[in-house]
Amino acid sequence: MFKTIRHDINWILENDPAARNGFEVILLYPCIHALIMHRIAHGLYKINLKFIARLLSQISRFFTGIEIHPGAQIGKGFFIDHAMGVVIGETAVIGNDVIMYHGVTLGGTGKETGKRHPTIGNNVIIGAGAKVLGNISIGDGVKIGANSVVLKDVPPYCTAVGVPAKIVKVRKED
Repeated sequence: MFKTIRHDINWILENDPAARNGFEVILLYPCIHALIMHRIAHGLYKINLKFIARLLSQISRFFTGIEIHPGAQIGKGFFIDHAMGVVIGETAVIGNDVIMYHGVTLGGTGKETGKRHPTIGNNVIIGAGAKVLGNISIGDGVKIGANSVVLKDVPPYCTAVGVPAKIVKVRKED
C-alpha cells in the first residue's frame, strides 16, 4: 500500500504545477487523504468487513468531499484535481495513472445488479463535471471533455465530448 501511495504522490507532483513537494501533497491534497482512506476501506471490504468499510468511506466523504465506494478498484497513480464532488460507484474499476477533475461521477444508470459502473483504462483524463455512467469501458489513453455524459464504450486513444459524448478525435498510441 505504501508503494502505491508513493506512486500516487509522485503522479500528483508530475501533473499538478501547483504542487511544490510531497510533504505539501500529503498534508494539503484531499485526493490523497481520500485515496489513503479508500485503500484501507477497500482492504476491509475485500475481507467482508463491509459495514466498517462503508463507515470509513463515509467519514472520508465528510472530510474530503470525495465519495468513493469501498468496493471500487483503483490503480496506482490516481489524481483527482480540486477533488470536490467526485462520486465513484461500487463496481467501478480505475486503471493506473488516471487524472480526474472535480465533479466527476463514475456511476450506474439504474437498479441493475452485478457490474454496473464504468471501467476506466490506464492514462485516462476525465474533465470536470463529466458523467461516465453504466457498465461501459473507457480505453487506455482516452480524454473525456468537461461536462460530457458518456453512456457508451470509448475505444483507446480517443477524445470524447458532448451530451451524449461523441468521439471527436482518434490518436495513435501516446
